[in-house]
Amino acid sequence: MPWRDRASLTPDEARQLHREALVIDTQQPPATHGLLFTEKMRAALAEYHQQGLTRDEATPRLEAQAIREIQTDPAARQQFLDVWARSGVTIACGTYGGTGKISEAFERAVRRIAQAQAVIDACDWVLVRDAADIEAAHSRGTCGIVIDFQDTLPIVDDLDKLDLFHGLGLRMVQLTYNLQNLVGDGCTETQQGGLTTFGRAVVQRLNELKIVVDVSHCSEQVGWDALKLSKSPIIVSHSCAKGVVYHDRGKTDDLARAVCENGGYFGVVVVPGFISERAPATLDDFCRHVEHLVRIGGIDHVGIGTDKAGPGSGTNSLIEYPEAMPNRRPWTFDWAGFRTEEHRLTSNFRTEGFDRFDDWPNLTVALANWGFNEDELRKLLGLNYLRVFRDVVG
Repeated sequence: MPWRDRASLTPDEARQLHREALVIDTQQPPATHGLLFTEKMRAALAEYHQQGLTRDEATPRLEAQAIREIQTDPAARQQFLDVWARSGVTIACGTYGGTGKISEAFERAVRRIAQAQAVIDACDWVLVRDAADIEAAHSRGTCGIVIDFQDTLPIVDDLDKLDLFHGLGLRMVQLTYNLQNLVGDGCTETQQGGLTTFGRAVVQRLNELKIVVDVSHCSEQVGWDALKLSKSPIIVSHSCAKGVVYHDRGKTDDLARAVCENGGYFGVVVVPGFISERAPATLDDFCRHVEHLVRIGGIDHVGIGTDKAGPGSGTNSLIEYPEAMPNRRPWTFDWAGFRTEEHRLTSNFRTEGFDRFDDWPNLTVALANWGFNEDELRKLLGLNYLRVFRDVVG
């Protein structure tokens, strides 16, 4: 049922509030390069497809091209900035270290952080190192990026690499992706164990460095272990409620409540197959997860981590890959850990009203229509994350 039985604002009023508010997307996968797809990039993609490259092979080349165009081509840079302007998002937590081959993870993360800095410089944005940077970006009317990792693979087996990445701006780390790593188990792994001995040391070092601990893709037990061990609040930057719709990527009510009661934060995704069992998903499905989590965790601990940039069931960029272009070579292992049909990541699953990053204002309109008032909306849109970021990072 809706939070209240009547809308708190008209759509126009909700959009005005959205323009004025601090808006933080706590998981916007490729925040500094995934929101550009120029004609030059289209031509390059067509050539890569003709050459027989997979999406995994073409993507790093397209990412590098996007960065160069943002740096050197005023028209491309404006196209990129226009997407952000339409979104109304002030701060995005962007993934610059993630799943894949362990042997490539460190170098890939360093390269992506360097790319993020290049875009931040070209656009006169803010690299967020503390809460004051978030507030400064909002007051300036510009945008900011929080560097985050969606896996601990980039540190391999070396805790000191966390210190290095902290110096490069890292402020949020998800302990695992879907599968097992040296820290613990992910949410789609065969066994659902908790933190390893090394994983416990990682959480302790993250606390020492004042880096936010994120358990979004982690197994339930990793979440409980991190909650017990961490001296700082932990977060779920982007997930959904199993109490509304079951999905391996979701969190139980008990864990969600405990995260919130310990001063943490829960960001709700807009990925269609995660929030609905039926295609297409709707913004009412999204609001249903928000409302459920607010009821069990409190209005001060819930927000939005869309985990979505472009069209499709789980697309994390605006790049329009040919249907016939495979994700990877057939003999390679899929480290993403998703099972397409079982996890509802099929092409027929979309979220009506949120197809691209610049549809973000529709979320504010939908939440206002569910009866969340102005103060509550401002908390959900960004103030709740700002509070936990300040508590952990400073």
